[in-house]
Amino acid sequence: MFGNPKRGVGAYATVGLETGVAAASPQKLVVMLYDGVIVALLSAINHIKSANVAAKGASLSKAITIIDNGLRASLDKKAGGEIAQNLDALYDYMSRRLLQANIKNDISIIEEIHGLMSNLREAWVEIGEKSNAAEQSPALMTA
Repeated sequence: MFGNPKRGVGAYATVGLETGVAAASPQKLVVMLYDGVIVALLSAINHIKSANVAAKGASLSKAITIIDNGLRASLDKKAGGEIAQNLDALYDYMSRRLLQANIKNDISIIEEIHGLMSNLREAWVEIGEKSNAAEQSPALMTA
């Protein structure tokens, strides 16, 4: 009569995510991409520990896809200069390492990339906080 409750919750979560993406600033979108990679990496570690090879592969593929088609593809190498070039090289390194982790079932490689991603995420969160503070400062001065 009411359908599958899991399907309804999934649809609700999808709408929430789509709404969040539509309303997000470019900086927040980058943080969301980092979050997606981090979740996929943690999932891959759990799948290796439980010997679920197919799910491990799917999680690592998801992480690599987000890195290559999200983070790396969104770099503006002309406007970003040396920083964008360095991030591009780092993202390339991460993708190659995750391929190795997938082949070798190597949790230490995944943890290495997780640490790099977490550091980058923290930096982008800080950038967003500083940007928001700078945007709000003139409004406070005129109030």
